[in-house]
Amino acid sequence: MTGNMERYADGVAITPHDSTNFTEGTCRGIYVGGAGNIVVVKPGGSTVTFSGALAGTIIPIQAIRVNSTSTTATNLVALY
Repeated sequence: MTGNMERYADGVAITPHDSTNFTEGTCRGIYVGGAGNIVVVKPGGSTVTFSGALAGTIIPIQAIRVNSTSTTATNLVALY
């Protein structure tokens, strides 16, 4: 886990997709279940790639989608 002590009210499994946004809206963080790279789409539409994200960490970022192309991390959960 990161040093961020923020609490989340809900979590939804992420199925990475290159064009379909999260149905629940913008998440506040992403839990990484299996290590790898994650391509995150931010609310404004720009992307950011987290290379080598470690299993068991939370990335505190607002996101509307995780792209499937170039995402190798597994068991991702959108935190709300």
